[in-house]
Amino acid sequence: MAEEPISETPSSSHLNAETGEHDDGLSAFASVRPRLFGIAYRMLGSAAEAEDIVQDVWLRWQATNRSEVENPPAFLATTATRMCINFSQSAQSRRETYIGPWLPEPVDTSSDPALGAERGEALGFAILLLLEKLSPTERAAYVLREAFDYSYRQIADILQMEEANTRQLVSRARKHIADGRRTPASSQEQRRLLEAFIGAAQKGDLAALEGLFAEDVVSYSDGGGVVRTAARAPVSGRERVAKFISAFASHFWTGLTLAWVEANGQASVLMSRDGIPVAFATIDASAEGIDKIMWIMRPSKLTVVATSRLKIG
Repeated sequence: MAEEPISETPSSSHLNAETGEHDDGLSAFASVRPRLFGIAYRMLGSAAEAEDIVQDVWLRWQATNRSEVENPPAFLATTATRMCINFSQSAQSRRETYIGPWLPEPVDTSSDPALGAERGEALGFAILLLLEKLSPTERAAYVLREAFDYSYRQIADILQMEEANTRQLVSRARKHIADGRRTPASSQEQRRLLEAFIGAAQKGDLAALEGLFAEDVVSYSDGGGVVRTAARAPVSGRERVAKFISAFASHFWTGLTLAWVEANGQASVLMSRDGIPVAFATIDASAEGIDKIMWIMRPSKLTVVATSRLKIG
């Protein structure tokens, strides 16, 4: 059952067509802009959509009687969260018709590892995929609590519900994340496995690939229906994924320039041909090996992360 749209306005008493300040509110807005983007990105999994939300919050802030706002950061975060909840309800229906697997848009975290948050939680690709299965309000409660350290009382005010209900939302979300993911490998081990995977994939080394994979490894390719080389369905199982990766080794890697990037707090590889980004890859791994390979090939999803990169050797 679809959730009822939540009011985007934290308090009608805060709004007025006339502004009560001499400045345009830019300083108050700019100080929390990274947080607003961080909330919106975790809620939507799209940097482009998150930027749209931040811009809409700015426009709402401009139309607000700011002299009546006692706590601008709280007001702005509340507005952003409620806009995201409403937007998520339509975004979910659009993703049901998405061609092929949908993956989050990668964002560069080399300069801000937590992306405007107290902690870098709810930012990794595997967790963002798990969060897609939650309702928008469950996702909001989890993001605000786990990444931004909001109190349950603050979350209740933002979501317009009882504090006890917000605790239940966060608890359910935590259980969903725990049930859907093995204990992740350390960032150093993840980087080592990614390097080994890229090396084996370039050579089409079937045995080396199988040795890196967990038995139930899954390869996801997000081409959005506009990249013909992207698989339209996930490929599962150690042998099948190894054969799939080795099958295109002879032509896929030709002429590619590889660059290490830190995206969503984890080591990743950006692939370019003639200076144009064509693919992005990262993995999720545990003690059992690589259990998820995520390929992003849709051009519109490569723009943000392509702005910051380090060449490999």
